[in-house]
Amino acid sequence: MRRGPWGRLTDYIDEIGRKSPARFAILIFTGLILVFTAIFSLPIAAADGRQTPLVDSLFTAVSVICVTGLATVDMATHWSLFGHTVIFIGVQIGAIGVLTLASIMGLVVSRKLGLRAKLMAASDSNPLRIHAGPVPEGQAVRLGEVGGLLATVAVSALVIELVIALLLLPRMLIDGIPFGDAFLDSFYYSAMAFTNTGFTPNAAGLEPFENDYFFMSLIMLGVFLGSIGFPVIYALARNPWHPRRWSLHVKLTIVTSLILLGAGAVLYLVLEYDNPETFGTDAAWKTVFQSLFLSQMTRSGGFSTIDVDQLNGSSLLVTDMLMFIGGGSASTAGGIKVTTLAVLFLAAFAEARGNRSMEAFGRRIPSDVLRLSVSVVLWGATIVAVASVLILQITKAPLDHVLFEVISAFATSGLTTGLTESLPDSGKYILAVTMWMGRVGTVTLSVALAASQRRQLFTRPEERPIVG
Repeated sequence: MRRGPWGRLTDYIDEIGRKSPARFAILIFTGLILVFTAIFSLPIAAADGRQTPLVDSLFTAVSVICVTGLATVDMATHWSLFGHTVIFIGVQIGAIGVLTLASIMGLVVSRKLGLRAKLMAASDSNPLRIHAGPVPEGQAVRLGEVGGLLATVAVSALVIELVIALLLLPRMLIDGIPFGDAFLDSFYYSAMAFTNTGFTPNAAGLEPFENDYFFMSLIMLGVFLGSIGFPVIYALARNPWHPRRWSLHVKLTIVTSLILLGAGAVLYLVLEYDNPETFGTDAAWKTVFQSLFLSQMTRSGGFSTIDVDQLNGSSLLVTDMLMFIGGGSASTAGGIKVTTLAVLFLAAFAEARGNRSMEAFGRRIPSDVLRLSVSVVLWGATIVAVASVLILQITKAPLDHVLFEVISAFATSGLTTGLTESLPDSGKYILAVTMWMGRVGTVTLSVALAASQRRQLFTRPEERPIVG
């Protein structure tokens, strides 16, 4: 029976998904970016009714779909209401699409395992469960089919964003903001927080709310929930008071995230307490809170109440490290992921103690997870290094600012020293590619490596090179 054009197209897409999940991811993300680039180029999308230059439209589309938060135009004033609506929709697609696309790739790669294994294959830094065996049934996600799984992801995001928006709304009304503006802004802030994008609907950004600890705490909560990942949210929803039932992935994500949050806050407090351009003139409590807020935002949140370029050089370096780490796997955050960092530290700790295997929370972590973690870190470091060299050559800008912008783009953090807006077109294209690779690169690499695992029927002679 001869199939129509739509049938042939679906067959072609299915064939790509089965043969090369990595190529499938690239096609989906590239297609979305091209569609949104075309929309942002329309005169109706700009506040002045003029066509936005291609480089700015493309950069905005990449930043929106990759939920980064970097911009080459003033996001609050450049775009019309239609443009802001497209941005709002785009970050939802970008954030949820990452999880759903990764879940689909997990299904394609591990269709013979249980649904829990398929979900964990979705993690862009932990797809190795597809050949490490299924998890216990007590931890399984019994959703029946992939459609139910994807619906659960979307509903979780919707509920979290709705609750945060409804809590933000009365706070804005109390501040005297008209109801219409307060209603739209509360949902905009909520979406930008949960998706870890960091765009603001007003030109002043968070400055009007920097002393409103309730408002700022809700923003932090949204960013934190978005950054820990759906598998963690699902586990907490099912067993909030029974940590023993949490999987190793959940425990590592939560513990490492909290450690990084606290350590970052302490470092900012120590390094910036005497800087009059940041926290030096603030009261003690405000300094502590703002340090905690900045520590959370660095790992993909993107919001800021200070001029980042006014941070001390030591603080910029700390921010680089926190941004590069990013958030949790299968989350709206970027970076190499906190579980990747945890595995590397566990490996170093095991090596220092002379243990043959890595262990955490009463579980042994196989060596193939370590190999994948090293691959993800090297992949990220290579992207950052190449992009930094190219932009340094083009702009001749200071190294610390260039490195900051590149890591922010790769890790989809969105914090900026102001260099991004002043980049020439060639620099903007390089940074756009960096955002794209940072968002889909680790997913693509991980699934490709997991899918390419093969059984070797022989062992070569062993020889140890000198290391260290």
